[in-house]
Amino acid sequence: MSAIADGPEAQNELFKSNRSLAEKNSSLLRGDLPEHLKRSSHRLQFPPSYALVGVYRLCTDQNLYVPVWQKCQHGTVRGAAVGIVWAFFTFGIQKKFIEIFLANSPKVTGLATDTIFGYPVPFNVHTYAAVLLVGQQITYILRFFLSRNIRIARDRAWNQTVASRGKGEDFWQPYTEEWDQPPKSVHSAMWYEQAFSSWALFMFKKALLLPFNFYPLVGILISAWFKGMGTARILHRRYFEAKKMTPDEVAIFMEEHKWDYRTFGFTAALLEGFPIIGLVFTISNRVGAAMWAFDLEKRQHYVAEKKKDSVTAKKD
Repeated sequence: MSAIADGPEAQNELFKSNRSLAEKNSSLLRGDLPEHLKRSSHRLQFPPSYALVGVYRLCTDQNLYVPVWQKCQHGTVRGAAVGIVWAFFTFGIQKKFIEIFLANSPKVTGLATDTIFGYPVPFNVHTYAAVLLVGQQITYILRFFLSRNIRIARDRAWNQTVASRGKGEDFWQPYTEEWDQPPKSVHSAMWYEQAFSSWALFMFKKALLLPFNFYPLVGILISAWFKGMGTARILHRRYFEAKKMTPDEVAIFMEEHKWDYRTFGFTAALLEGFPIIGLVFTISNRVGAAMWAFDLEKRQHYVAEKKKDSVTAKKD
């Protein structure tokens, strides 16, 4: 939610002002750019591409996938063995439970054996829901066995991606405001994020989104949309720390690039939402986020130089 300006007219003026400022800064960055920034500027126009490029780099760069696999190999093997045994003994029971649930609440779920809201589907809905549910449970089992090692693997993926760009610690410079007038409306935590602890919030979200899991693909899409902004913020935590940004600067920066963070976060959360394979995407998303952070930082350098030149010109 955002801080609300006084009155609808004031809100409208604020929206128009922020939109014009955004267009002005956007046109500035697309205009007189040096050659080494033009390529990154094209990528910055479509942030979700970084999540996809992260997948490609993780799968093709042995400097990334080799250390990641070495760190996660044993936990993955143990978790997969336990998960297969769990699925073997519980799949039939869980499918039967879902059949009973759907049979007793067709008006609530809008589902039948082979239709969704009356539209036929090319598979049995009970089977789909059971596969998805068991897949999520296997994901939790794998996450338990990987736990600490997968966090280390994510950090390694970020560090290796940054190192591959050939820049040192001094590359990350202090935050530079990109707008002439920063937005007064700053995104803050939703009410349920303020009311619950992190673990209780996790369980609350799971319970809130559980009914959507019975809808093929719909549940994953809705969940990704709700988690998009938070996922993007988590993925860029290392970027904000490297620049030593304050909470206010982070909030303003994310508000200025709100739709960039929403679309990138939605894509990243969507990939991470897939059962089992989503664990791999939690690592590739770090790669994509690091590449995006690198391009954002190059733009920060450019804006800082433009502002410095403008101040020098005014003094002269």
